[in-house]
Amino acid sequence: MDDKPQTTVTFRKMVLTDVPAVYRVETDAFTAPWSLEAFEQEMLRNEYAYYVLAEKEEEVVGYAGMWLILDESHITNVAVLGSYRGTGIGEALMREIMRRASGHGARTMTLEVRVSNEPARNLYRKLGFREGGIRRGYYTDNGEDALVMWTELTA
Repeated sequence: MDDKPQTTVTFRKMVLTDVPAVYRVETDAFTAPWSLEAFEQEMLRNEYAYYVLAEKEEEVVGYAGMWLILDESHITNVAVLGSYRGTGIGEALMREIMRRASGHGARTMTLEVRVSNEPARNLYRKLGFREGGIRRGYYTDNGEDALVMWTELTA
């Protein structure tokens, strides 16, 4: 694996003007993407929302979102542009959002992942996530189950 893309990626907090770039990544990554309006509402109306962008040469190549509620964090979405998948950006994004969640006082982190998404499940296990249960029929595009995973964050 060429680690060059990972070493040149920078991270920053998402702002409202980033919504179109995030939506581009979202539609590239998912068969049932969130709408542009959903991201706008996250930025404008959800006081718990916190999103981190991965940029390479000023292009948004990935993002991760979470909700921070008291001492818990819940990952809403993680996505990387197809042309950058397999370069370590997803792992770096997860490590960054975990670091930021911990910095905001979160002690735990949870997420849902498609039961068929073995690459993501393997990454989450590598990062210390454990399986917590199944949400039957969670995904609206095909009725696939979601695996709930969680981890404790370190300070």
